[in-house]
Amino acid sequence: MTEYYKEKLEQGLEYQDFVSELLLKGIGLAVTTYASQVYQKRKGENLQGVEIKFDDKYKDTGNIYIETAEKSNPDNPNYVSSGIYRNDNTWLYVIGNYQKMFIYSKKFLVLLHKSKRYREVETPTSRGMLLDSETAEKYCIRIIEVA
Repeated sequence: MTEYYKEKLEQGLEYQDFVSELLLKGIGLAVTTYASQVYQKRKGENLQGVEIKFDDKYKDTGNIYIETAEKSNPDNPNYVSSGIYRNDNTWLYVIGNYQKMFIYSKKFLVLLHKSKRYREVETPTSRGMLLDSETAEKYCIRIIEVA
């Protein structure tokens, strides 16, 4: 595991804790995270089926990045399905930053991606689609803003 990957993983876990607390206080949804890699790979990130993603570039770009595939190392030749295409118990997808987060239906995000209407992007370790702010707000179930 590269140093970059470890750093991003820790960033994501911290954000996940932040969002879990907000979801409980704000809408009464208690998220019970699976601690083991075995359960996370077999079932999903948590018992409730809520995928939580930190988009640290949203503040600067105004775009939400919806991941569709990933690889742990840029030298790996193949991507694996992830994000909205991960085969697990996810039905709700929460993405954003520490100021603003968007809640989506995972099924609806898959439909948006399959429509091919939104810009596809690729990094050395990830593939996904970008939703501009207007589109992100239009199609989300709910927005949570933190003062």
